[in-house]
Amino acid sequence: MCEPRYFAVEYSINPWMDPSKPASAERAVAQWRELRDTYRRLGHTVDEITPQPGLPDMVFAANSGTVIDGRVLGSRFRAPQRAAEAEHFRRWFVEHGYRDLTMPSKINEAEGDFAWTGRLLLAGTGFRTDPEAHAEAQEVLGVPVVSLRLIDPKYYHLDTALFVLAEATDSTPAQVAYYPAAFSAGSLRVLRRLFPDAVEATDADAECFGLNAVSDGRNVVLPVEATALGDRLAERGYEPVYVDISELRKAGGGPKCCTMEIRK
Repeated sequence: MCEPRYFAVEYSINPWMDPSKPASAERAVAQWRELRDTYRRLGHTVDEITPQPGLPDMVFAANSGTVIDGRVLGSRFRAPQRAAEAEHFRRWFVEHGYRDLTMPSKINEAEGDFAWTGRLLLAGTGFRTDPEAHAEAQEVLGVPVVSLRLIDPKYYHLDTALFVLAEATDSTPAQVAYYPAAFSAGSLRVLRRLFPDAVEATDADAECFGLNAVSDGRNVVLPVEATALGDRLAERGYEPVYVDISELRKAGGGPKCCTMEIRK
């Protein structure tokens, strides 16, 4: 994770960003710290990277790396405003002992568009990550990749429209939640074939960034407004844990955007 010390909405690279509306770095830091501390209360380890001036979106650490079985695929951003973030995260991995690290040749916004299910890597495209980056991810990470096309610019990254509730095990399939209207017709058929028991989110769930959630297989950290989605998850046996990300959402981010999941 990366503290939003320099958080601001100075440009617009997604429909949620409006530079004419005020944004508070102080409030963003307070919300981010509560998210970080929530993970720690749930028993998770949180590593932090030092924020850098001039990179107001560096808080969205999910976009800077995909780590599966200790292999790291870095990122390459589409927006020039975020391009420099990739090198800071690359250095962090090197300094922390990750030797199996590859920087991509194709535009790849990491866990923003890659979701690991325990058996498959679901890979989004349509607005940010290049389709060719999906094949590159398969080659680098050595896992099968399923491509999904996003069609609504409000849900420009896969992690705004889908999250993994529980990774697959030897005896149980993966469980996911997703927002059907964010996907092309063919991609939606793929999702329904792969995950017939998925939680399908509503418009209201998606609009409050309810799909930008983080699950450890039991606890699901999601925005405080996503109570309807939380209730449906509770019916499935999950524990919803609510956090306020209203300031961070001004830049198009939520709990998942702020969180890179490192699978060693």
